[in-house]
Amino acid sequence: MKKRGTLIIWPALLWLILFFLVPCFIVLLYSVLKKDTYGRIIYSFNLDNYARFFDPLYLNILWQTLVIALLTTIFCLLLGYPLAYTISRASRKWQNIMLLLVMVPFWINFLVRSYAWVVILRSQGLVNTLLMKVGLIEEPLKLLYTPEAVMIGMIYALLPFMVLPIYVSIEKMDRRMLEAAYDLGATPFKAFWNITLPQTLPGIVAGSILVFVPSIGMFVVSDIMGGAKTALIGNVIENQFRTAQDFPFGSALSIIVILFSLILIYIYTRALKVQDGKGGNR
Repeated sequence: MKKRGTLIIWPALLWLILFFLVPCFIVLLYSVLKKDTYGRIIYSFNLDNYARFFDPLYLNILWQTLVIALLTTIFCLLLGYPLAYTISRASRKWQNIMLLLVMVPFWINFLVRSYAWVVILRSQGLVNTLLMKVGLIEEPLKLLYTPEAVMIGMIYALLPFMVLPIYVSIEKMDRRMLEAAYDLGATPFKAFWNITLPQTLPGIVAGSILVFVPSIGMFVVSDIMGGAKTALIGNVIENQFRTAQDFPFGSALSIIVILFSLILIYIYTRALKVQDGKGGNR
């Protein structure tokens, strides 16, 4: 029986090794090499690519990326938690319908969805046209090619990744504890804060990670909705591989972003575990 279980996990392990560990190793190898003036790789070990990252230009871009990623995660949580809670409280028929609506955007090409937001937010787009016809504004607002537009696009793209894990956590919650809290005179807010929220922390953690990590490396949304005015670290990495043909520096940036993401995820999960432990002790 144990041998059969081992055989079952081998395909997944092989997939991870071939399409995750091997590419990461190749990127790590490239990050400590050099390139010549024509972009060709020189197999000479050096750490100049990592030292180059500490240029104020790249540090500022990384900081801007982290701020946008953090705000995107917070807004996805503020929007996704009530939505997931509403879905979990609906009847089974409406649950299926609302979950389907959450998943529908995945059926449409990501580029098409991003360009749809361009149509909505541009100067002659839906939002400005509607506001001008109503009389709230006299001239179009600058909604597109701003950090706010990038955040809107990222929130729209990543919101389902926050909703679904939280929904699963709410569905697994022991509702008898809520009933006991109400019987003991707890207000709805106290019942939510002391019963619902702690039990749904795993979903919050999973959803936050699924939103935050892609936010750091995303470059399509900032390219389309931010223009050249909002450059994220993902755009810099893309440019190194596609335009500058500087594979070693692009690889070094990729490794730094991966390590930085892992460190932030570890700190975040540890902080939530400590908080959860304190709540359990009380």
